[in-house]
Amino acid sequence: MRFDIVTLFPDCFNSVLNSGLLGKALAKQIAEVHLVNPRDFTTDKHRKVDDEPYGGGVGMLMKPEPIFNAVESLPTLPRREIILMSPQGQTINQPLLKELVTNYDQLVVICGHYEGVDERVLHLVTREVSLGDFILTGGEIPAMALINGVVRLIPGTVAKTESLTAESFEEGLLDYPQYTRPANFRGFKVPDVLLSGNHAAIARWRYEQQIERTRDRRPDLLERWKQGE
Repeated sequence: MRFDIVTLFPDCFNSVLNSGLLGKALAKQIAEVHLVNPRDFTTDKHRKVDDEPYGGGVGMLMKPEPIFNAVESLPTLPRREIILMSPQGQTINQPLLKELVTNYDQLVVICGHYEGVDERVLHLVTREVSLGDFILTGGEIPAMALINGVVRLIPGTVAKTESLTAESFEEGLLDYPQYTRPANFRGFKVPDVLLSGNHAAIARWRYEQQIERTRDRRPDLLERWKQGE
């Protein structure tokens, strides 16, 4: 999969793109990420990418021309989605990540900044995506989360594919508690059932723990899960 990230701050991505499983996936060319700076597509001597909003208001808006020019400079793969990272967009969740990795070969991700982007940029965009109901200084951190979430679902990124299904949100519930050695750490003991070797009992305990944990921490998820049973 190809990612094209339109950002005024490409240096923000260096560490993230070179670390952990994401860095390994990119090194193996499971995915590729290209960073494009709209400032390189300005036409004035000051390389201006923002301006005051018409009608007045606080702050500055990103101008449409540099963003249009940046996106139009990119190659176009047949299955392409152009995403604007925006607090007004669809919230990132696991079904969205699965949809993107299944249906698209290229994701163009536009990172807004300042007070946002000129509304006419939406004529370019095919989808708006949000990290959540809060405001950040720009779209770079949400874009990093989106890239990470999509790339880890691409075959070859995670060695043990079963780990992609046995985790929170995959079945509509939060994940069960997990433990490793030592069995007793400062008086905190691993539940006996996990040491029993009884796989049926362990599976039952884990399922019960998923329901209990989801009820305690995310009752909204539990209600949706019950409706889908």
